[in-house]
Amino acid sequence: MARLCTLAVGSVTVLLARGVIAEAQITNDTFFYGQSPPVYPSPQIQGLGDWAAAYSQAQAFVAQLTIEEKTNLTGGYAEENGCSGNIYAIERLGFPGLCVTDAGNGVRGTDFVNGYASGIHVGAAWNKGLTYRRGVDMGGEFRAKGVNLQLGPVVGPLGRVAEGGRNWEGFSADPYLSGKLVAQHIRGVQSNGVGTCTKHYIGNEQETDRNPTTNSQNETVASLSSNIDDTTMHELYLWPFVDAVHAGTVAIMCSYNRINNSYACQNSKTLNGILKTELGFQGYVVSDWFAQHSGVASAEAGLDMVMPSGLAFWGPNLTEAVQNGSIPEARLNDMATRIMATWYYTNQNDGYPARGVGMPASLSAPHEVVNARNPSARPGLMQAAVEGHVLVKNVDNTLPLQKPRLLTVYGYDAVNPQFNTPTPGLSSWALGLTSTDVYSVLCGFSSALGPCTPFLGYAANGTIYTGGGSGATSPAYISAPLDAIQARAMQDGDTVVYWDTQNINATGAVEGATDACLVFINAEASEGVDRPALYDSYSDSLVINIANQCSNTIVTIHNAGIRLVDNWIDHPNVTAVIYAHLPGQDSGRALVSILYGDVSPSGKLPYTVARNESDYGAILSPVQTPEESEYSLFPQDAFSEGVYIDYRSFDAKNITPRYEFGYGLTYTTFSYSDISISKIPNPRNQSAYATGAIIPGGHADLFANVVTVSATITNIGSVGAAEIAQLYVGIPASGQPVRQLRGFEKVFLTPGGSQTVHFYLQRRDLSVWDAVAQNWRMVVGGHYSFSVGASSRDLPLTSTFTL
Repeated sequence: MARLCTLAVGSVTVLLARGVIAEAQITNDTFFYGQSPPVYPSPQIQGLGDWAAAYSQAQAFVAQLTIEEKTNLTGGYAEENGCSGNIYAIERLGFPGLCVTDAGNGVRGTDFVNGYASGIHVGAAWNKGLTYRRGVDMGGEFRAKGVNLQLGPVVGPLGRVAEGGRNWEGFSADPYLSGKLVAQHIRGVQSNGVGTCTKHYIGNEQETDRNPTTNSQNETVASLSSNIDDTTMHELYLWPFVDAVHAGTVAIMCSYNRINNSYACQNSKTLNGILKTELGFQGYVVSDWFAQHSGVASAEAGLDMVMPSGLAFWGPNLTEAVQNGSIPEARLNDMATRIMATWYYTNQNDGYPARGVGMPASLSAPHEVVNARNPSARPGLMQAAVEGHVLVKNVDNTLPLQKPRLLTVYGYDAVNPQFNTPTPGLSSWALGLTSTDVYSVLCGFSSALGPCTPFLGYAANGTIYTGGGSGATSPAYISAPLDAIQARAMQDGDTVVYWDTQNINATGAVEGATDACLVFINAEASEGVDRPALYDSYSDSLVINIANQCSNTIVTIHNAGIRLVDNWIDHPNVTAVIYAHLPGQDSGRALVSILYGDVSPSGKLPYTVARNESDYGAILSPVQTPEESEYSLFPQDAFSEGVYIDYRSFDAKNITPRYEFGYGLTYTTFSYSDISISKIPNPRNQSAYATGAIIPGGHADLFANVVTVSATITNIGSVGAAEIAQLYVGIPASGQPVRQLRGFEKVFLTPGGSQTVHFYLQRRDLSVWDAVAQNWRMVVGGHYSFSVGASSRDLPLTSTFTL
C-alpha cells in the first residue's frame, strides 16, 4: 500500500485510486462541506506536553507484547461484571486490564454511589470551582469501584437542535461555557487517577437516525451525515473538545453519526487530521458502542479501541491484517501505546483498586459491597444541586416564602418516583434499561392519561432528577420536592396539602386559606429519542388551572432541556417560576433551601428560552429524511446555519427571547461599573497567526493570555447572594456573531459589598479560524468590542479595544 505523509498547512492529503499522493489546495471555507477528505497516516503518539513519561513507559511495555496481545488491548470483551466494557488483562506483565463504565454524571448501574447533578444543571450553575469539586468527588467513586475510565463528560451534543434528546448531558449550548466547565470536570476526575472519555466526537447533535437502520425495502439506511463547514467545525463544535484535550482527557469517544458523509469512527479528517495532528491528542479514540463499521478503514483512520467487542471487525482479523501487511504494524503499536500511555498517565499502575471490584454483574445477587460514597462529598453534592436552579420570575418578592402557614402542592413532579413502574431517568432506567425500551416504558405509565402517545415529554410517575439512558445516575436515595417541603413544614409547625392532579378540575382544588400554590411539572429527555416538543399541553393545563384559582401560584420545572412557558408565563397569578433542571439526589432539599430563603438562587440559563418554538428556526427539530427522498439511504443534515445556534441565532435575527442566554434572578440586585481593558504583551509571537509547538490542544500560544478585562460588581440590595458576571466579545471579522461569551466569573457578595472581577482572554478567544491558512488568526488593527453584564442581553458596560 502507498506510504502516506503529513502535508503542509493549507493542504490536505488525497489518496488516489492508483495509490499516488496528491495535494488538494484549500481555497475556501466550504472545501470540507459535504465531503470528508482523507488524511493519512494516523499520527503516532509523541509524548507531547506532560505525556512524556507516560509515553516512554508505554513504549517499553508495548515492546514486550506479541501481536495478539496488542490486538487484545484494542477491543472490548464480555465479562461477568457491571462494567460497561472491559479490556483483557496481560497478566504476565502485571497489566490487570481495564474497566470502562458510564457515565458523565456519576457511576451508573451499581449500588452505594451518589446521584450527581446532571451536566445541564452544572452548566446552569456557571461555577468553575464547584465543577472541579464535583469532578473530584465523582472521580473518587469511580476509583473506589475499580473503574479505569469514566465514559464522560459530554460536550457533544453541544445543543444545536433545541429538541435534542441528549442536550441535558452536556453543560451548555455555548462552546466557551462548555469548554471551561469540561476542563474543570476532567481535571477533577483525573486528580483521582481515573481517566475521562470526552464524548461524542463530533457533530452528534440529534438522536434521530444516529445509527444505521433498515427501511421497508430491507435496505440499509446509513446514519445521518452532519455536513459541517470548516469554520463552523472549529469555532463551534470543536471548541470544547480543544479544552478537553488541553486539560488532559485520556480518551475521546467517536460518535454514531457520519461527518461530511464519513462515519465518525472511521473519519480520517476528524480523527487523524484534526484530533491527533492539529490538537496533538495523546490519548486514544474509543468507539461508541457498536459505532464501528469497518476493520482496516477504521484502523487507518485513527480508531484505537472498539467497544463493546473487538470481534465484529478486529480481534483475529486485526492480527491477520497486520501480519499480511494490510495494516502497518506501526499502526497497531500506536494503538497499544496510546492505550497503555493513559494507564501510566493516570498512575493506575501504582496501587489502583482491582478492576471492577465494586461493579457486580447483578445487583439482585449476593455480591461484595464497595461503598464508594465519601462523606466529604455531601456538601458539594448539595451545593451543586442548589446552584443549578434558575429563578426567572419573581413578582413583588414572592420568593422567598415568608413564614407560610399553609402550602398546597400540585403536580406529578412533586412526588417521589414509584419504582414499581419504570420511569425514564429513575432507578430502573439507571440500572440498565436501554433506549430501545423508551416507547414501551413511556406508554406503560402514560396510558392512564389517555391514548398512548410515545414520549409525551413529562413523567407522570414522579419527579425527575436526571435524564434517561446511559447518562442516568444511580442514587442511593431521592429527595423529592414534596418530601422536603413536608419536612420543612414539620420543622416550622406549618401545614402542607398535596393534591392528586388526576382529580383536579376547573371547578375547584385550591384551599382558600393557602398562602401559596406550588405547582411541579417537568420536561423529560433521554438517549435514543429526541423530544417531540418543548412543552406539553397536559402540564400547561395543570399550571393554568391552578393559576386560575390561586393568586399566588409558584411553578417549578424540572427540565432536561429547553422548556417553553409562554402558554402561561404572563398569567397574573403566576408569581414565581424556577427552572430546576436535573439536580441529582438532593433535588428536594436544594429546592426548599431556595424557596425558604436559606440561600439565594444563583443559577443562570445555559441556553435560550424562546417565546415560540418557531423562533428556533430550522434547528428546532431533528432532521428526518423521508424514505422516498433521493437521500433516503444516506440521510443528510446541512449545518447551513453555521455558528448561529442558540443566542447567536436570536441576536442575528433580532428575535426577542422570553429568557435570554445567561439570564437568572437572585433575591438581591447588583450593579456594574468601571470596565477596563489592558493588553498583555507576548514577545514570543507578534504574528496574527498562532505559532509555537503543538501541545495537547493545539499551538502553545493559543492558550497564552493576551488581554485582561476588569469590571466591578456591587450588591446594592439587602440579601447576600452570588452574581455571575459575563463577558461577551464582538470580533471585527466577517461572519462573526455580534457577541459571543468569552468570560464568566461567579462571586458572592454581601449587601453593600463590591468586588472587581478579572477576565483573562487567551489568543484563541480573540481569534477566527482561517480555513485557507488552516490556522487561527487574530484580527490585527480591528476594533474588538467588550461587554460585561448579567446576561447576553443585559450588558451595561461596553468598551472597544484594538489589537
